[in-house]
Amino acid sequence: MTIKRSARITALMALPAAFTLALATPVLAHDGQSGSQGQHGRDYRVDLRQLNDSGASGTALLSLQGRQLTVKINAQGLVPGQPHAQHIHGSTSGHNFHCPDTSADKNGDGVVTTTEGLPAYGDINISLTTRGDTSKVSGLAVDRMPVADRNGNVSYSRTITVSQAVADNITNLHVVQHGIDPNGNGKYDFGKGKSELDPKLPQEATAPASCGMLHSSTGSAPMSHG
Repeated sequence: MTIKRSARITALMALPAAFTLALATPVLAHDGQSGSQGQHGRDYRVDLRQLNDSGASGTALLSLQGRQLTVKINAQGLVPGQPHAQHIHGSTSGHNFHCPDTSADKNGDGVVTTTEGLPAYGDINISLTTRGDTSKVSGLAVDRMPVADRNGNVSYSRTITVSQAVADNITNLHVVQHGIDPNGNGKYDFGKGKSELDPKLPQEATAPASCGMLHSSTGSAPMSHG
């Protein structure tokens, strides 16, 4: 079993690093999401909630100090042993992009795909890679995305220098993690067909698994920096 799982991960790691995502996600409520401004800068807590019936959930903690953005993510319910692309999406120019709802599933196959959700979803602003480039060019740099452990958990922490536009419009953005397993066989396969982004990839590998919106709330207690 270990050998087969290692082989699957190795195969996924070989996918084209320049393959970028602008994936679709169902609407999520803003309750439980907050931001505050104190001596350490602007802090936000984002509740990541499942979409595409993935069973995934988690919390993203963002702290912005000038143009230095620290992102900490703890997520559960992801596909074990598989890489999970993750991004910060949305607009830095006033457009109201958001996590789209299930009405974006135009072909009715039960999965909101990249192409179906793009009109609501918006572009990638930051690729939350583990190292190296964080631009949208690294949207699916699989070898630099976090891999879920055997229990489907992902723990991620990184400080990134962002553009002034991102810093000025941080509350218009949202966090998304990708990779689903609809048939529950513990791997990405072609049960939901080919990804419209690259026919060599399964739809399961690129479909969004969870999403959370950033929302500033005056008077909220700042998150811990520990």
